[in-house]
Amino acid sequence: MALRAVADVIAFDQRGTGLSSTIPERPASGRPLPVFNEAGLTSWYRAELQSAWADWTKAGVAMAGYNTEQSADDVEDLRRHLGAEKIDLWGTSYGSHLALSVLKRHGDRVNHVALSSLEGQDQTVKRPARTDAYLRQVDTLLDADPAARAAIPDLLTLMRRVHSRLEAQPAVTAVTLNGTPAKIRMGGFGVQMLAGGLIANPQTLAMLPGLYLALDAGKTAGLAPFLGDMADFLNLRGMPEAMDLASGISPRRLALVRREARTAVLGETLNFPMPQLLGAIPGVDLGERFRAPIRIDHHTLLIAGSLDGRTVLAEQDEVAAQFQRKSRVIVENAGHNVFEAHPDVQVLLVRFFGGEAVADTRLALPPPKFRLA
Repeated sequence: MALRAVADVIAFDQRGTGLSSTIPERPASGRPLPVFNEAGLTSWYRAELQSAWADWTKAGVAMAGYNTEQSADDVEDLRRHLGAEKIDLWGTSYGSHLALSVLKRHGDRVNHVALSSLEGQDQTVKRPARTDAYLRQVDTLLDADPAARAAIPDLLTLMRRVHSRLEAQPAVTAVTLNGTPAKIRMGGFGVQMLAGGLIANPQTLAMLPGLYLALDAGKTAGLAPFLGDMADFLNLRGMPEAMDLASGISPRRLALVRREARTAVLGETLNFPMPQLLGAIPGVDLGERFRAPIRIDHHTLLIAGSLDGRTVLAEQDEVAAQFQRKSRVIVENAGHNVFEAHPDVQVLLVRFFGGEAVADTRLALPPPKFRLA
């Protein structure tokens, strides 16, 4: 609403979302619930996606049309429909991934660009070693809380211990799935996936130490508040899975990810079901030309949070290097949802899209207060 003071703001439903969704809902899977470990979830998800893809294709849905290049062309079609000579781009997370494709395919029709929580064209799957570095950063924050530091001498060691124990002997926990009582067998891989969600933003990151302390003590009831989301993960929607498969991962990055994942705290869970779904649906990968970096000369404002565990700063720096005329806003102790974290971000966005120059800026928020119980 603030941006409407300086521009017309068009928020479109990307194909596969909102009023642009034509993928029919499927009945709940009849397959038994998998064990939430890597083998169980990978096998279940690949089989379920292949079955769903076949069903949607029979229903007349052009599933291969759900990819970032097609969505970038939709943005250009919308521009032409509106009769605008040029458009500005504003996006976050996957929105930055889409914006890069718009710039690559239709950059001559783009004016100013503001992006946050950057995800590059070859960053659908994040590097496990970069997540380890982020977790070490989180571990240093525990030093500010003597009680937390005493309870957790080393956060990464605690997390590894919990994952190993639960992968060997999954915790059986009750859940309601599609209105029916069920039980989930939560292995270490499932807990790694859960942690991958919690680290995205400081508000949920604050829960991480307490959850792991409880699990380390055998108190698996601590999983209860999160099981609904974990169970909902088994409901395939079609569009997200198709988009990720199409964006894919380069062979070089895949080899790097798999090498790092062998010793990383969260392994290959951060972007599950990628790369585990690779090859499940042949012929949809957009290829290396799509994933190749480009030189971008547009006026750009890039915004990031120092505690973004979803698209960590080191990964974002690689994307930022493609922008030649950029200003960067770093918000200390903000997470993935950095647009909403600090009130000055909105002010800077309005100034930027209003045509003012915005210099490199550092903003700060208080660090998270970790909860141990």
